[in-house]
Amino acid sequence: QVQLVESGGGLVQAGGSLRLSCAASGSIFSFNAVGWYRQAPGKQREMVATVTKTTGTNYGDSVKGRFTISVDNAKDSVYLQMNSLKPEDTAVYYCSAVWLRNDYWGQGTQVTVSS
Repeated sequence: QVQLVESGGGLVQAGGSLRLSCAASGSIFSFNAVGWYRQAPGKQREMVATVTKTTGTNYGDSVKGRFTISVDNAKDSVYLQMNSLKPEDTAVYYCSAVWLRNDYWGQGTQVTVSS
């Protein structure tokens, strides 16, 4: 069983930055994939950024060039650095992991970008 705990969300003005953190209960090095997804009110959950053992690092089109995902194996943590934030980035952000063909999700952290 894997537990994921996100932190770092909050309210920020457009153009600002936030850094999200996700602490995993297991060894991230053993995971098949880790990443960040988001869901805005009334919209489907979408991929923001992932790191997988097969495809490497991937970003959603809307965040390319602004967001950076990183993994710290020593701390079993995943981070999402978000720069040049826009109001349309407002959403609940979820940390995810794939391990032994099972998907795991954190509880989510709210990010609100004001215009």
